[in-house]
Amino acid sequence: MIGIHRGRRACTISVVAIGPVTAAFAVALLLIGEGGALAAQAAVGLGTAQSFAVLAGTTVTNTGPSLISGNLGVSPGSAVTGFPPGTVSSGTIHSEDAVAAQAQADTTTAYNDAAGRSPSAVVTADLGGQTLVSGVYQGATLGLTGTLTLNAQGNQSAVFIFQSASTLITASASRVVLTNGAQACNVFWQVGSSATLGTNSVFVGTILALTSVTADTGATAAGRLLARNGAVTLDSNTITMSACATPTPTPTATRSTVTKPTPTPVSTASTGLGGGKARLPFTGAVAGYLPTVGLLAVGLGGVLLLFGRRVNRYAGHHRL
Repeated sequence: MIGIHRGRRACTISVVAIGPVTAAFAVALLLIGEGGALAAQAAVGLGTAQSFAVLAGTTVTNTGPSLISGNLGVSPGSAVTGFPPGTVSSGTIHSEDAVAAQAQADTTTAYNDAAGRSPSAVVTADLGGQTLVSGVYQGATLGLTGTLTLNAQGNQSAVFIFQSASTLITASASRVVLTNGAQACNVFWQVGSSATLGTNSVFVGTILALTSVTADTGATAAGRLLARNGAVTLDSNTITMSACATPTPTPTATRSTVTKPTPTPVSTASTGLGGGKARLPFTGAVAGYLPTVGLLAVGLGGVLLLFGRRVNRYAGHHRL
């Protein structure tokens, strides 16, 4: 703002600069879950058994060109037959050694953990045609014909636990399908007796069987076949140990920080208009406009001086 003060002999121009004021506001979001919502499940800890694709209590028997990706072991038994023609990649065969013994102990711990989880729902014997979200599902026996879909709803850490009091049997050509971020490493099947994977079936998850696991011809599994007390029987299968991918970080809002400008040392300028002097203080960004303000002041002063002379002539003329 520019103010003009007229006196008898001098005209003074004063400049007042008003700087902007910046305010920062923090927004807090409170997320309230719906009543009755299911609590998120933690994954079942496998300990050293995590590195095993196949683990048996008595024997591992294979027929045909089975491909095992991960460790293969047996304990307390020692018999491993059918390798070759079966092959083990990205792992080692452990027969009645300390590694297999520890893996069996960890399998027992994992089995008890899975069996002890509180169920979210009791399911029918046949899981085919269903789409399930993260939770713990319990049944007297479990079977699968057709397709079972596991939907993680965008959460890569979603956990699916199935509890069968007796058997798990999948039909020929049945499938378990993962959608929306679901991972095989987070799917667990606790089986109270024995599990059987049907011919050419496509299975997902870690089987924790109290007794035995049988994979019929051409069945594949992304997970693990772990039998505590009995045998694992294979026939031209592909068993791939599953590992979890690193979850994608969720972007989080950050509070912006407002940095106060460092004050610029006060500079002064003087200008003489009509024989007088006016000292003009300037700070910050205004100081940068000093030359422009000076020119405006001089120009305005000239206009006022010319206007004053015209007024004086006019007044003198009328007095005559």
